[in-house]
Amino acid sequence: MQSRPYWAAFVFLRLQSIMENKPIARKLRLLSQLMELHEENPFKIKSIANAAFKVDKLPFPVLGKTFAELEKIEGIGKSTAGKITELLERGSMAELDEMLAKTPEGIVEMMGIKGIGPKKIATIWKELGIENIGELFYACNENRLVEAKGFGLKTQEEIRKVIEFNMASHGKFLYAKIEQEAKELLEQLKGVFPDALIEFAGEFRRCCEIINKLVLVLGSRDQEIAFNTLLNSDLLLDIATEKNHITGQIEHGLRVEIVCVEKRYFYHELFTQTGNDEHIKAVFEKITDTVDQPESENLIYTKAGLEFMQPELREGHTFIDRAANNTLPLLIVHADLKGTLHNHSTWSDGINTVEEMALYCRDELKLEYLGMCDHSKSAFYAKGLSIERVLQQQEEIDHLNKKLSGFHIFKGIESDILYDGSLDYPDEILKRFDFIVASVHSILKMDEEKATARLIKAIENPYTTILGHPTGRLLLSRKGYPIDYKKVIDACAANNVVIEINANPLRLDLDWRWHQYALEKGVWLSINPDAHRKEGFLDMYYGLLVARKGGLYKERCLNALSLHEIGKFFSQKTSVSRG
Repeated sequence: MQSRPYWAAFVFLRLQSIMENKPIARKLRLLSQLMELHEENPFKIKSIANAAFKVDKLPFPVLGKTFAELEKIEGIGKSTAGKITELLERGSMAELDEMLAKTPEGIVEMMGIKGIGPKKIATIWKELGIENIGELFYACNENRLVEAKGFGLKTQEEIRKVIEFNMASHGKFLYAKIEQEAKELLEQLKGVFPDALIEFAGEFRRCCEIINKLVLVLGSRDQEIAFNTLLNSDLLLDIATEKNHITGQIEHGLRVEIVCVEKRYFYHELFTQTGNDEHIKAVFEKITDTVDQPESENLIYTKAGLEFMQPELREGHTFIDRAANNTLPLLIVHADLKGTLHNHSTWSDGINTVEEMALYCRDELKLEYLGMCDHSKSAFYAKGLSIERVLQQQEEIDHLNKKLSGFHIFKGIESDILYDGSLDYPDEILKRFDFIVASVHSILKMDEEKATARLIKAIENPYTTILGHPTGRLLLSRKGYPIDYKKVIDACAANNVVIEINANPLRLDLDWRWHQYALEKGVWLSINPDAHRKEGFLDMYYGLLVARKGGLYKERCLNALSLHEIGKFFSQKTSVSRG
């Protein structure tokens, strides 16, 4: 029987080899994947992939081995031994550097997604025009991946789940992704504490687009009993405590903080846990009396000489002066929305036909109109419409408008903004649409000056009705392209162009932080779902949340206009563009 010291030494050496060999194996594996992506010699690819596997499993570290020693290791050979030696000496390999130089960074990141190999990534990149994980996630949600060769619904769903898991591992979550779990937790808490006052606070109550932590306030007659009950419950994982705060996690890693107080302090705590620090300070500075046991949040604002402020508005000083003058906007609500604009059908990359989309809007959502905006001809990856297909779709819409009573379909297009800012149809085609959403989908890597100039040229096009998802951002995945917001919004004001609030939970673009500037400049906003299937219309709910957060009211929301009113709006715009 072997002695413990011998076994311990063996384990140490094995761990050492694992720690030193794995980075080398990863580099070799990446090289083989990039070579396959770029369709290099298949025999060479297989040789390097096999060597990566061999190095990973060696019981000894390759560090310190000579070229001659490496060459003799089974499965490595002369060529790969040279690459390993180069890697050990200079920290990289010339061949790998060359491959990385001609591969977008986002494509390299995709190599780490479980379930898709280099061949599938090549299809995603070269056929669908997707260059990063954020765009890939968006494509999965739009059901676009199934259009590509070698993909199906199952593969698409697996990829989407892997990306979601990776997002969650960073501790940040889209509001839409955790809303259901959050509400279920609230109901569980109410079940355990039926007589308590319980409410969301923090980012979730303010309807922030990204949630770092879910905060709840619990007011009980006996704070200590409530605290101990929570401490011994199985509602949260990894529970920790600090004073009257209990922290933990729920499924998928969302951090939760529950603040336990006596009922008499509930509304004071709810107020201080809801607004951001700047907002809370600004309100309390206006209060001269003691207000530690208010009977409602309204009383706190009354003591401060302010009109009650909805939780969505409690960000900094933005609305404080208006609250002081009783001129807060009457925030838009779901019942104000009369129609939906910017939607896609089977004519491009949608799942449902135009008729199916229209019937859903009319019969299920009780809306008055639908704006169809399939992709334009430059969006080859989304089956963008050629001029011939534009005319065919418009003929179908004319037929449906005669067929559908009490409802109207507007003829639109999501026209790509090209590199120089022009739209991708000639004027004789552009003038045939009722309205046009102009959006950037390609060449996103521009500096602020060029990106701004590009958008402004598109805005100045007399046929542009709506500027679609102005920055092209994908939350938690891709930063929007840099623009001078004020110049872009000013251009929209000068050219009577509406700005979209893209309601897709991944976009929510225009950012709510710029809604007030746009409204002050007299710019209309439109809550557009960018729906690619019937269920996509429901995303207007999330667009509505950020619209309220930005202070939008129905009198400046384009799709809050009635069918008659929006028809008149479009007619006036087109008469000017044709005039």
